[in-house]
Amino acid sequence: MTQRILLIEDDNRLAEMVRDYLGESDFAVTIAPTGQQGLTLQQEGHFDAVLLDLMLPDIDGLDVCRTLRARDRVPIMMLTAKGEPLDRIVGLELGADDYLPKPFEPRELLARLRAILRRGRDDDQSGLMRFGTLEIDPYAMEARVDGRVCALTAHQFKLLEVFAGRAGRVLSRDTIMNALKGENLSAFDRSIDVHVSRIRAEIEEDPNHPRRLITVRGAGYVFARSQD
Repeated sequence: MTQRILLIEDDNRLAEMVRDYLGESDFAVTIAPTGQQGLTLQQEGHFDAVLLDLMLPDIDGLDVCRTLRARDRVPIMMLTAKGEPLDRIVGLELGADDYLPKPFEPRELLARLRAILRRGRDDDQSGLMRFGTLEIDPYAMEARVDGRVCALTAHQFKLLEVFAGRAGRVLSRDTIMNALKGENLSAFDRSIDVHVSRIRAEIEEDPNHPRRLITVRGAGYVFARSQD
């Protein structure tokens, strides 16, 4: 079955090369030369994956990545000429699934694209969420780090699921409480901070310097899609 790919890239020559190459492997590639056009196309139609250049003429690619991830879990691969590792790390934490530095071999692009699409299908079928060494299994109600089962209460697991399901988005206390509708809210209420501390103790390498569940001062919390 043909899979639809959105390529957000302002280099016309490169974009056409990628479109033609992937087309030979039964991918239908739609090209958006600006970040805004890419966001509009993604909102209007369904795509199986997004290839995203970070150097765009109108919107910073990291901002495009953040907006895309806030909307849904479509697999995102960054294409970047930026040499700074920080740019790649920030992109991954904002929700990108992989990155490929320019210039790249088309065969490597195809292999990486197939990999993120396969991971996306596996996660959709099992409900499993993976963030580096952290796995969150909604059906078993388990969180595992490097295969170790985290000691979380049912309430703490539900809270972790809320954060992970909205990875890359800053969640206020009100947003968290709304997401927990149907739960026993008296178990959370003003103790969210306490639950967060206990979750960090289980999922963070250093709970005092968290990399996954991060406090945004004055705003709430954000769960980073860290690749460790």
